[in-house]
Amino acid sequence: MATGNVPKMPPAWIGLVLAFGSALVTNTAYALEHDAAAALPPLSPRRPFRSAQLLLRDRRWVIAFATESAGWLMYVAALRLAPLALVQSVTASGVAVLAFVTARGHPSRLARHERFAVVLALAGLALLALSLVGVEASDHRPPVVGIVIWLGACGAGAALLIAIPTRFARAASLGLATGLLFADGDMSAKLVGYGGWWLVALVTLIVAYGTGTSVLQSAYQQGDALTAAGTATMVTNAVPIVAGFVLFGETLPRGTRAVAQIAAFSCLVVSAVALGRQDAPRPGESVAGADRGAAHLGDDDDRPFPGPDQAGGQ
Repeated sequence: MATGNVPKMPPAWIGLVLAFGSALVTNTAYALEHDAAAALPPLSPRRPFRSAQLLLRDRRWVIAFATESAGWLMYVAALRLAPLALVQSVTASGVAVLAFVTARGHPSRLARHERFAVVLALAGLALLALSLVGVEASDHRPPVVGIVIWLGACGAGAALLIAIPTRFARAASLGLATGLLFADGDMSAKLVGYGGWWLVALVTLIVAYGTGTSVLQSAYQQGDALTAAGTATMVTNAVPIVAGFVLFGETLPRGTRAVAQIAAFSCLVVSAVALGRQDAPRPGESVAGADRGAAHLGDDDDRPFPGPDQAGGQ
């Protein structure tokens, strides 16, 4: 049987398959992380070492984080094979995975505004995908000044969301901050892939991912996984998509594609707002996380660490 004429899959398509696999693995891990973190004593992004000790003592959280890390490695491999905007468009589909896992396979368990947010997010992603069909894959090294300004602006925005209360639910605010930090990390991962002096981006990669992970765990204690990680997922993907066009020289669409892309981003923004809506707890739902409240994000809680039998999941 001749095999010489079998067409090979283009590298970009391999990258997109890896990106989709990353979305499945990472968002499943988010749901598992939420269940583990929500059972722990209050975590604070302002006390990262204390929070890290609590998390690393919990076996369920460690397993979930290892799963998330595996998904991230798939994402990094995808970035080596496909343009940034295309990869982020595919990984953004993870919000649907997260909704399915959060609802334990029963979408009817989600609040009406959560179902609305998921449908809007999927519609936005579909429109975004259509706007990118046929666009020539391009990948140019960005200007250094532009990258510094972009990464700095995202970091500053995240700091403000952490420090200043907003009209959104606290879980959504921290999810937005996490998304901006993870977006910095994702863009840094793309820069590191260029090699050479771009390897200095390893610093921003480590800081952004490390801080973002800490903030996300606090978000888990303030609300459900879909609100916290779902908001983070959309921001994490939307920001680098824009950066792909603005900084990395990826082709901007025209005509109907441009209209589709504007509609796509509008859907994603409205979806994020819907996820940020704060509801009263549902009947029978635990409010332990809400009782801890945002006050614990900057408190001076000097209680001793719980023993191994109290750290949760043991």
